[in-house]
Amino acid sequence: MSNIDFKKLQNGSDIRGIAITGVPGELPNLTPDEAERIAKGFLLWLTKQTGKAPEDLTISIGYDPRTSRMKLKRGLILGFGPYGVRVLDAGLASTPAMFMSTVFPQYDCDGAIMITASHLPFNRNGFKFFTKEGGLNKKDITEILEVAASDERIAELGEPKFADREYFDMGRAFPSENCDLMETYCEHLRNIIKENVYNYSKCMQDDALNTTQNCVLNNEQYEKPLAGMKIVVDAGNGAGGFYAKKVLKPLGADISASQFLEPDGNFPNHAPNPEDYEAMHSISIKTLSSQADLGLIFDTDVDRSAAVDHRGREISRNGIVAMAAALVAEDHPGTTVVTDSITSDQLNVFLEEKLGLKHLRFKRGYKNVINKAIELNEEGTDCQLAIETSGHAALKENYFLDDGAYLATKIVIKAALLHIEGKKLADLIEDLEHPAEAKEVRLPIIARDFGEYGDKVLAELEAFAEAQEGMTVVKPNYEGVRIAFEDGWCLLRKSLHDPIMPLNLESQKRGGCKEIAAKMLDFLKQYDMLDLTRLENF
Repeated sequence: MSNIDFKKLQNGSDIRGIAITGVPGELPNLTPDEAERIAKGFLLWLTKQTGKAPEDLTISIGYDPRTSRMKLKRGLILGFGPYGVRVLDAGLASTPAMFMSTVFPQYDCDGAIMITASHLPFNRNGFKFFTKEGGLNKKDITEILEVAASDERIAELGEPKFADREYFDMGRAFPSENCDLMETYCEHLRNIIKENVYNYSKCMQDDALNTTQNCVLNNEQYEKPLAGMKIVVDAGNGAGGFYAKKVLKPLGADISASQFLEPDGNFPNHAPNPEDYEAMHSISIKTLSSQADLGLIFDTDVDRSAAVDHRGREISRNGIVAMAAALVAEDHPGTTVVTDSITSDQLNVFLEEKLGLKHLRFKRGYKNVINKAIELNEEGTDCQLAIETSGHAALKENYFLDDGAYLATKIVIKAALLHIEGKKLADLIEDLEHPAEAKEVRLPIIARDFGEYGDKVLAELEAFAEAQEGMTVVKPNYEGVRIAFEDGWCLLRKSLHDPIMPLNLESQKRGGCKEIAAKMLDFLKQYDMLDLTRLENF
């Protein structure tokens, strides 16, 4: 049995840990040994969910370019192999493509695992799990890890029937099958773009609206719907380079200005993260300097994305929410959009007053917003979009899968249609206003029971704010305490997983965030188990 505390590997609905050395003070707690036990935990969970015997299951495995990927993949296969599981090795892949391995009929997988730690540093890695129903929830991961930590629970799988399949090739191994999942997935995205651009062009001709040569319906236009467009892709040396090479380029797009497409698990250029300032600055400059029509950026495993318009302006955070909502609004007027808790007041105005949609500001965490959207639909409320400001966007039309490449595809289609009309993508969200300032301060909790201490701070803050002139507690509110001020707002909440209380602030005037921060500091300085250093130095 591993000496690792498996509970510490849980990160909400994912598993994440330290996979290799290389960062001082950080010792590995996610090695092939842990991977083997986690595979058995997932296998037991999956047999109960499907009612199938292990030897009747097909599970796909893919990975991002982190240097620990092959060892962890081998650990997973060692967990599955003795029980006769059919394992499909998808190689370098994206997280959304791994889910699609359960959807595409040629693979028809019962489960899928993506080896990734998203945008975290090079020494980290982890697992994301899928079934035909979608991504697993927090309680499912808890159960898998409980099994992994217990020899008694693993024994529920029974005696391995296929242990004789083990062979030795630079270490223990079991057979797996290579599959062309990413080619299938790329063809899927290419077909979506071709069909949508073609159908729009056909409608223009049918309505006698076509007055340009750009809409001539022929085979070349169908096969090359992005001809004449220049699109910059920044993959941050993660897994997303395929989108430029295998989706956009075959459709005729000029991708010559794209950057950091080659996978490199050390991420030498910038963090593969659409929320990272350096990453967004890099693609903004590249898009502007190359005179491209559009820029697209992905995180490591391509379940998140953001964009840049032709002027180099970022379409991220509130902007990417607005863009996704504008695309959805065209086909689903009046639908509900579920977002995370830190979206701006200006975004709310744009969604509800400019687009005519309904906006439900919910909790942080991509599974939280997705599950809420699914719940709304089950209750009879039409909800087509669940999206975080981080770039996780899940559409009902796409299985409520948070797929950065699918969102990018929707954006590319719209950009191509606007290109036909001589318009630009930025026109869609031209009416979205932005705050003068937006800041986040993360306040560490040093109390042993940080969850209970954070709850105490929030309860007392809410009572305090309700009694203060010039402060309005925003309700309904589903996470932390959101307070409206004359020229802005703030939200104090607990981190989803860490002993930290993030404080988000926005203001309509320069210097306004500092004023709000000072008011919050006056209240929070009574809590000696909160480290207020960053707020004091704001």
